[in-house]
Amino acid sequence: MVVGIALLLWAGWHNLRERRKAMQEAEASHVVLTPAKPGDTAGLPAADDSGMPHLRGKVAPDFTLATLDGKKVSLSDFKGRPVLVNFWATWCAPCKVEMPWFEEFQKQYAAQGFEILGLTDDADAGNEAIAKVVKKSGVTYPILLTDGKVQKAYGGLDYLPVSFYVDRNGVVVEETAGLGSKDEIEAHIKKAIASGAAPGTGGQ
Repeated sequence: MVVGIALLLWAGWHNLRERRKAMQEAEASHVVLTPAKPGDTAGLPAADDSGMPHLRGKVAPDFTLATLDGKKVSLSDFKGRPVLVNFWATWCAPCKVEMPWFEEFQKQYAAQGFEILGLTDDADAGNEAIAKVVKKSGVTYPILLTDGKVQKAYGGLDYLPVSFYVDRNGVVVEETAGLGSKDEIEAHIKKAIASGAAPGTGGQ
């Protein structure tokens, strides 16, 4: 009888462990939002774009920021081109998932003038730590160091990653919070390319 009870307890524990494992795997495949401050998990919302600044349909705020090697880059430098403005951080796991996708799409849509600007939200990480993550991700698009002002201009970002898809006219046509699927990201990029396209250029 003791053996039977032990077996029942073991089976129950094993099933619980399997259920937890399945839940963890499900969560891993559906990464949502990471708090913009490490360790801040209070009130973490679902990926429904709640808390987003809602700049969709408005002109993207311009900015001038420095790259890791000190070069100044402005959003206005890319006037007439579709741009993805992505806020990320070295400690943001979902950010690191999508960065190689961004790199792939930048190369894929380069002929349409598509550009990506990665704005790192790391106040204390240091250039060396940021550069290490960038190299590991295989990213070649510009990585810009934020100054605190740009975050406020884009609505005060509470969660990462956050992306703004800007069309050729400088208007935000889509904005997302959290990690979406690769297909969703590509669809937003195509939307930015097609929106405001010059006559006869098309959006494909």
